[in-house]
Amino acid sequence: MPDLNSLAERLDTAARTASATTQLTAAHPDLSLDDAYAIQRRLIAHREARGERVIGMKMGFTSRAKMAQMGVSDLIWGRLTDAMQIADDGTLDLRRFVHPRIEPEVAFRLKAPLAGPVGSAEALAAIEAVAPAMEVIDSRYADFRFALEDVVADNSSSSAFVVGSWQAPFGDMSNLGMVMSFDGRAVQFGSSGAILGNPLRSLVEAARLAGEAGVTLEAGWIILCGAATNAEALRPGCHVRLEAERLGRVHLNILEQGA
Repeated sequence: MPDLNSLAERLDTAARTASATTQLTAAHPDLSLDDAYAIQRRLIAHREARGERVIGMKMGFTSRAKMAQMGVSDLIWGRLTDAMQIADDGTLDLRRFVHPRIEPEVAFRLKAPLAGPVGSAEALAAIEAVAPAMEVIDSRYADFRFALEDVVADNSSSSAFVVGSWQAPFGDMSNLGMVMSFDGRAVQFGSSGAILGNPLRSLVEAARLAGEAGVTLEAGWIILCGAATNAEALRPGCHVRLEAERLGRVHLNILEQGA
């Protein structure tokens, strides 16, 4: 039986020092998905012990193509803490990360708790606000290579996020055009439809997965629904902008190397 505490400490150290580590499954090929989520819980406990606070949840593998690529039949999830959130048009220092990439998302803020099996109507009624968002993902594993259990243990690669202006939820969010640009040049085009066909379905699935893990999506939490496009590798000194139909814009500035 692998020592889950020591594996969590290894990932925590890798994240704090921005240094790559080897895949957990390389030495522990029998590591289960339940083990991986247990490691994730311990990883976040280290951050909470340093004063961070869990403020939400991120969803992963919300693209059917990504699920097929990874050979899985269900979504994965990770936790968001207050230390991971960057202000809109704020600045990100890439020296904090190993190989950071960014992807466009839709974010929900909840006004009521959700957990377990819920329908779309109940999920929609629990949403206080919706906003455009971008998530910075960063695998702590060498060469950005990992098995399913590795990525889940590593908080599903979630590392930082930025959310634009919040607005009241509206009816149809199933096909909102999204364009992510670096220094004014479009690098990714997508649609909210890439997120399980509709980001609201991602919230329904988040409630289910949270319930299965004995977790409640709390009022006030932010839920990142999943990527609308492929992730784009970040580079020093660039300005990242996401324009999302009906949702608005969100911006992120990447610090010059060594600044």
